[in-house]
Amino acid sequence: QVQLVESGGGLVQTGDSLRLSCAASGRTYVMAWFRQAPERDREFVAAITEIDHARYYAESVKNRFTISRDNAKNTVYLQMDNLKFEDTAVYSCAASQRRFNFRLMSTYDSWGQGTQVTVSS
Repeated sequence: QVQLVESGGGLVQTGDSLRLSCAASGRTYVMAWFRQAPERDREFVAAITEIDHARYYAESVKNRFTISRDNAKNTVYLQMDNLKFEDTAVYSCAASQRRFNFRLMSTYDSWGQGTQVTVSS
């Protein structure tokens, strides 16, 4: 397991952009973002692998969000463009050494504390 610290959340308007960052205390194979809106289950947003930077996205964010990572800094980023009201949620970073099922919460054994993203309509 590693320690994860997120930053970059905030209050924005519909159509705005925001970038989240998550710094890990060590190397991880896959890093991901999940989110949880009020009164809803936590859901997968995006994931990226360490070596080939393979990317995986939820359909709801595809073509609007971009996940990237800097392995030298053990940091993953989530660039969120054209934000919508329904993107409002607590965004959490997750990490794992597992090499499968990147869309499942159970794959990840390290989690950050979460950062709030609020999109006003």
